[in-house]
This record gives sequence, C-alpha cells and structure tokens, in this order.
Amino acid sequence: MTLLEAKEGIEYIISKIETDDDELDAFLFSLGCYSGELITVVSKTKSSMVVSIKDARYNIDNQLAATISI
Repeated sequence: MTLLEAKEGIEYIISKIETDDDELDAFLFSLGCYSGELITVVSKTKSSMVVSIKDARYNIDNQLAATISI
C-alpha cells in the first residue's frame, strides 16, 4: 500500500521507495525517508499531505506520496 492510502495519525513503517530519479531518492534520504523508517500522516488535503518523519514535519504532494510504499 502507498502513503496515499494511509490514515491520519497512524504510524507506518516505510517498506520501499519506488522512483526512477536518483536526485529524488537522495532528497528523500536526506529527509530521513527510507526503508525501515517510521512515518506518520499528520493531515491530508486534496493535493498534498503533511507527514512526520523523525520528529520533523514535511509537506509532500500526492505524486511523491504515491512513490512511498508502507
């Protein structure tokens, strides 16, 4: 299941990130978003969501959220 299907307020473990872009992979890794890390959806809007990773909050769009499997 992808991060798009996650429910707000529940902690999930990232199983994999599927992108074809090495720069995007490096960016997500710098945020602490990699396999085995915990992630929580704080809130959702129509086109984006706020996620919590390692006690930091980030706003990501739905296209990026679709690449993160939990």
